[in-house]
Amino acid sequence: MDQEPIHILVRYSPKWSVLEIVRLLKQLTTYRAWEKYSDYLSKHFWKERTFWSDGYFSCSIGNVGKDTIQKYIQTQGN
Repeated sequence: MDQEPIHILVRYSPKWSVLEIVRLLKQLTTYRAWEKYSDYLSKHFWKERTFWSDGYFSCSIGNVGKDTIQKYIQTQGN
């Protein structure tokens, strides 16, 4: 299990699947991190350039307001 989970609130078009969004977020953040910190990262990730675990969890907020979800995310880890 990951030690430092990341919580993200995303508004997206129904033409995108959650899997596509997660995959894109993981790909882009990995690419940008390696682009910016390759010297440091190459010392710790010498086998493959990956940060993320294979899985993810997602849920819709249903009838709960955006402000409630934002407050929940902000208080995680406190």
